[in-house]
Amino acid sequence: MEESLAELAQLARTAGLVVVGQTVQRLEHPNPATFIGPGKVEEVAQQVVERAANVVIFDEELSPRHQRELEKALGDEVKILDRTSLILDIFAQHARTREGALQVELAQYEYRLPRLTRAWTHLARQAGGRAGGSTGGVGVRGPGETQLETDRQVIRRRITQLKRELEEVRAHRGRYRERRRRAGIPTVAIVGYTNAGKSTLLNTLAGAEVTVADMLFATLDPTTRRVSLPGGGVALFTDTVGFIQKLPTHLIAAFRATLEEVAEADLLIHVLDVTHPQAERQARVVEETLEDIGAADRPVILALNKIDRLSRPEQAAMLAAKLAGTLITPAAHVVPISALTGAGMDRLLACVEKSLEAQMVWVDVVIPYHAGELVNMFHRRGIIEREEHTEEGTHITGYLPHMLTGPLRAFRAGKRAAGKRA
Repeated sequence: MEESLAELAQLARTAGLVVVGQTVQRLEHPNPATFIGPGKVEEVAQQVVERAANVVIFDEELSPRHQRELEKALGDEVKILDRTSLILDIFAQHARTREGALQVELAQYEYRLPRLTRAWTHLARQAGGRAGGSTGGVGVRGPGETQLETDRQVIRRRITQLKRELEEVRAHRGRYRERRRRAGIPTVAIVGYTNAGKSTLLNTLAGAEVTVADMLFATLDPTTRRVSLPGGGVALFTDTVGFIQKLPTHLIAAFRATLEEVAEADLLIHVLDVTHPQAERQARVVEETLEDIGAADRPVILALNKIDRLSRPEQAAMLAAKLAGTLITPAAHVVPISALTGAGMDRLLACVEKSLEAQMVWVDVVIPYHAGELVNMFHRRGIIEREEHTEEGTHITGYLPHMLTGPLRAFRAGKRAAGKRA
């Protein structure tokens, strides 16, 4: 609980707020009206006055009723936020591309749609104290209720339009991924808890210039760069949005186009801040999120980052041993690194290359001479054991990444049990 509140405070600071206090309450069930109990509401109201606070943030998602009742209890001049709305606000501040802005706007509208009532309470009061108007007649709408329904219709239309635009973005990303597959370039997605050092890692590996800051969600829009591998090949590395506990479902749904980059990647590098006191919990949050977005079956390399901050180097090995029995999907490799200093980068890239090679399958094909580009692809991305020129075409046997075998299926020369390269 304390760690979650500390993270909430960091989120608040990221959003530009100054934290002046906090409080907790242990309840078996949330209060139906105000989430916290009546006595705790009075205590919070007193703290708001004493500390001149104008924002109160809850670490759980509030229902529309909770929000309305808390606003009544704490006063119109106090803004009530929950963890979800705070994260949405941060995302809105950090979205730099059109795609990012569309995704955030969709998530915000879907979150706010059931929470619109407060915006028109002043009209309801003008109409006689309730939305039905001063007449009290059944079925007679006051101006507040009429405006509220109009506003809802506008938002629903905007949500439909945003979903349509994001489907176009999704289709564009799909076509781009297909071109990458045809080009034979493997993809590696860098994932991890927010502020674990993913952007710093991409900057170090690729000489990129991704924004780096010691704050949550400093990077929102994905960045892809080419990285050279030790054996002479290349791979595309993508820095993705950071995960966090209680990640709003609105965001997961809205960011589907972006998160598909993770689900479609050939390999994931899970960056974990080895110095964080809750590193094990953060690792589980990342795994659970990967499961939610359909990427739990991807091969993973676990990069234990920030070893430059450890007082004893063996601490990284101790954490790796702990994680070995708790991770949902055991990592193919565990590599201690420092994205900041560059320590461990050679070993990390060697493990990336080895993991990509492990996905290779046996191929025995005769490629017609008019399809010379497939022979070139085999030379670039495969491991050729035998090659000879025949009347029908170029007969090649060897290993090729599984994702590249599709165009070659029509040219299979013989049958041999498919197996992964040792």
